[in-house]
Amino acid sequence: METILLELMVLTLIIHLIDTLSYSVRLNSVKSGQFALSFSLFNLFVLVSRTANMFQAPLIGWIIGESLAAGIDPIDDIRRVIFAATLGTLLGILLIPTFLRLFEVAVKRLETTGSVPLLVIEALQISNVKRMLKRAARPNKTMLERLRYREIPKRLLLINSLVTGIYTVGVLAANYSALLVAEQYRIAAVGSSGMINGLATILLTLFIDPKSAVITDQALRGDRPYGDVKALVILLIASKLVGTLLGQVIFLPAARIIASFYGG
Repeated sequence: METILLELMVLTLIIHLIDTLSYSVRLNSVKSGQFALSFSLFNLFVLVSRTANMFQAPLIGWIIGESLAAGIDPIDDIRRVIFAATLGTLLGILLIPTFLRLFEVAVKRLETTGSVPLLVIEALQISNVKRMLKRAARPNKTMLERLRYREIPKRLLLINSLVTGIYTVGVLAANYSALLVAEQYRIAAVGSSGMINGLATILLTLFIDPKSAVITDQALRGDRPYGDVKALVILLIASKLVGTLLGQVIFLPAARIIASFYGG
C-alpha cells in the first residue's frame, strides 16, 4: 500500500503545483497583452493536471478498499495526501518566477509556430531544456513590496481559502466516509464527492472568478496598475496555501457530515 500512497501523493502534488502556477498566468497575460494566447497555452498544463486527477480517485479507492479489508483506519495516510497538496502549492510558489520567464518565451513561440504539439516537441529538445534550466529564477522579496494589497477584497480571499479546502478534501472525505457507514451505503457515500466539488465550483464561479476577471480586465485596459494584478495573484496563492492547510482541519468533519446522510 505504501507504493500506492506514494503515487497518490505525487499525483496530488502535481495537481496543486499546476493549480498554483495557473494563478500566475494572469500576470503574463496582462504584462504581454496576449490574454487569449496565454490561456490557450496554459490549457496544456491544465490537461496534465486533469490527467493526474483521473488517476487520483482510483488510487484513493484502492487505499480505502485495502483499509476496509484489513480493518485499519487510513486517516494518517489521507493526511499525508493532504500534506502533499500543501507541498505542491509551496513548490508552485517557489517555481512561479521561473515559470513566468519560460511561459513568456513559450507564448511568443506559440504565436510564431501556431501549434502546441510543435511547441512541446521543441521544448523537449536537449538544447532547449538546457536553456530553460538557465532561465531558473529565485523568488525575491522585492516582488512582494509596494503593492496595493488593500485594493483586493478580503472576502475574495476568505472564499478562495474555503473553496481550496473543499477541493483539497472533497474526494478524500467522500472516500473516507465509506469507513463510517454501513456496507450497503458505501458506494453512495463515495459518489458524494461530485456534490462536494460541485459546491466548490459554484462558489468559485459566483464569487472568485468574476471579481478576479474584473481586476484583470481593468489592468488590461489600463484602468488599474499592473501591480494590482500582482497583488491579486499573490494573495490568491497565499489564500490557496491556507486552504490546503484548512483541508487538514475540515477533512474529518466533512467525512462525518457525508456519512451522516447515510446513517453513519
